[in-house]
Amino acid sequence: GTSVAKEYAAGALRYLSINDDNKVAIAAAGGISPLVELVRSGTSFAKENAAGALRNLAINADTNVSIAAAGGISPLIELVRSGTSAAKKRAAGALRNLAVHVNIKKARTIAGGRALP
Repeated sequence: GTSVAKEYAAGALRYLSINDDNKVAIAAAGGISPLVELVRSGTSFAKENAAGALRNLAINADTNVSIAAAGGISPLIELVRSGTSAAKKRAAGALRNLAVHVNIKKARTIAGGRALP
């Protein structure tokens, strides 16, 4: 899709992922990897929305492991360093939620040994 379509899709997933049932449905539909990719290489607005969706998804114990497995930790760390103010806030929230629910040693291994901010 176009950059604008990806921005809107990430925004929709951000709002949908507030609901617990939707968290599981988004993960089951394969929505985590595209969100991670948008955090990595989307437009600034897409990164903000994707990080917000991942923040919401990371609250769920099942979906947060999927975020780590999809390689989501490293791009979230990078977004905290170099994103817009909103993106930094949402990425930091996602990392916080991941840290609460994911085994930190396993998460660091997945992130290539980097310390979580």
